[in-house]
Amino acid sequence: MQRGLGDLVQKAVYLGVGLAAYAGEKAAKNMAELRTEAQKLADELVKRGEMTAEEARRFVEDTLKQAQQQPPQTKTPTKNPPEPRQIEIIDGEEDEPQSADSAEQLRQQVENLREELRRLKRE
Repeated sequence: MQRGLGDLVQKAVYLGVGLAAYAGEKAAKNMAELRTEAQKLADELVKRGEMTAEEARRFVEDTLKQAQQQPPQTKTPTKNPPEPRQIEIIDGEEDEPQSADSAEQLRQQVENLREELRRLKRE
């Protein structure tokens, strides 16, 4: 049981690191796209004579600065964070009828894992 929990924790850490790396890459890509679009818009306005080159440079810089600023936190932190959303895993082999005993055993295993996680969080 302990080894399985350690593997689960290790996988969770790897998942978190992977998600953080993905989010960073996605943010960098979005910023590059924003810079390109802002520059195109500024170039078009300069071309039309509606903006000077210096105003266009400031416009692009200001647009990027605004995009980099994090929006203000509107949610107030709660003392007890909500429980994680439950995910139902559906096996592709739906033709096989599940016995009530095996379903109950699985429910009991899940409940035991939840209790173990709660106990580890308290330690």
